[in-house]
Amino acid sequence: MSGGDGQAFAQTPAAPYYAVIFTSLRTDTDDGYGDTAESMVDLARTQPGFLGVESARGTDGLGITVSYWESEAAILAWKRQGEHSLARARGRADWYSAFEVRIARVERAYGFSREGEPA
Repeated sequence: MSGGDGQAFAQTPAAPYYAVIFTSLRTDTDDGYGDTAESMVDLARTQPGFLGVESARGTDGLGITVSYWESEAAILAWKRQGEHSLARARGRADWYSAFEVRIARVERAYGFSREGEPA
């Protein structure tokens, strides 16, 4: 899972805020996927309204990435960002056999962490 340092949960503010849930199934083609995915996270971090990201991928190729945003306007601006648009096109052409994008408003959020362990 990737948050701020690659191993942490995203540190989001008090609700409400928005989540973009990207569920994908990878093809066998790698061809720069890892580098592009990493650069997209780095780029997202520079976007106004970005709050954080968490991501996981199974050995079967199924992955879920959840990015958190302050507003729907921030999400739309990220969708329209030029480098992100190019990466999405490359994903459709080479890296994904299928994907779904879901956008949700987070109304409540809570968690648990053992003392001394990061959430």
